[in-house]
Amino acid sequence: MKLVLLTEIIAPYRLPVFNALAQHDGIELHVIFLAETDESLRQWRVYTEEIRFSYEVLPSWRARLGKSSFLVNSGVSAALVKAAPNVIVCGGYNYAASWQALRWAGRHNVPFLVWIESTSADERGHRRFVEYLKDRFLQRARGFIVPGSSSFEYVKSFGISENLIFIAPNAVDVGLFDCLSSLARKEAGARRATLGLPPRYFLFTGRLVEAKGVFDLIEAYGRLASELRDMLGLVFVGDGVARTELQGRATGIIPGKVQFPGFKQRDELATYYACSDMFVFPTHSDPWGLVVNEAMSCTLPIVVSSAAGCAADLVTNDWNGRVIEAGSVEQLTAAMNDLAVDIRTLGEMGKRSRERISRYTPELCAQGIANAALENCK
Repeated sequence: MKLVLLTEIIAPYRLPVFNALAQHDGIELHVIFLAETDESLRQWRVYTEEIRFSYEVLPSWRARLGKSSFLVNSGVSAALVKAAPNVIVCGGYNYAASWQALRWAGRHNVPFLVWIESTSADERGHRRFVEYLKDRFLQRARGFIVPGSSSFEYVKSFGISENLIFIAPNAVDVGLFDCLSSLARKEAGARRATLGLPPRYFLFTGRLVEAKGVFDLIEAYGRLASELRDMLGLVFVGDGVARTELQGRATGIIPGKVQFPGFKQRDELATYYACSDMFVFPTHSDPWGLVVNEAMSCTLPIVVSSAAGCAADLVTNDWNGRVIEAGSVEQLTAAMNDLAVDIRTLGEMGKRSRERISRYTPELCAQGIANAALENCK
């Protein structure tokens, strides 16, 4: 079966999934990328040397207006004709190329599946016109691929039958992060010294923008007792438009140590995870939050907001962390305080995170996509 997967960019966390899918018996995979990367939002390195599947990158033109991104491609229909797919999996609905592919599939009677990660907590869901377009798009698809329970329920809310929805659990390369973090942990003292990291700290990784809850996090840290801030720092790994304001607020938190080491590539992140006490992700809107997968792969307890799509599947209160209400600085402060004071409990929670995330592998995600594709080609 020839499976064509249409997706935006060559994201490093997707490569292990696509590599696994390409190895699946009965599937010939071809991936069409709409762009190589998005330099206006992402500083990710493009790991083309790790690609083990057939792919192409379409000619594109990108523009950004406020919070909206516009990506226009040429050659969509020609690429589909050349690939001659038996089934198409499209990652999302919000690009012109997605609609072109949907129309092409309809004209050629090719099953069209949508890989959708949105949840009811997604801030984009409050735009009536966006939801109207999404509904029109979804109603024309034959099947749906979702990463977890929150997105499963969201797709059902459009009146979609459960038997048309397939779960492909979102995954990162668990083995890679586990290996790199284990090595870093053995050299923790030296690595902290080299990077200038505090002996103990809370960690956030991701884009430094308001929607990720970063201002809630720095406020919560400032509310902790001075004795606790003496013991634990706060490290923001990433970059974004909020960085300067965050740095300004950090200067007023005394005692305390807040650091901004900037954006780090995939292989550098493991050291920051391994040397920290817990991972904090208080996002206001996030379809999933793959940084949580990364942190759990590195044996960390998690504090995450309920707005993260992964929260319902990955984090259990007082078992491997805490789920807090998005935007609640009070709950965030309490969670950070409660977990940080008990080092033994932190260690146990971290081990449980690693145990749970061991099931969220690229191979399992690939199997979910394969199941959806094969079922729709019967």
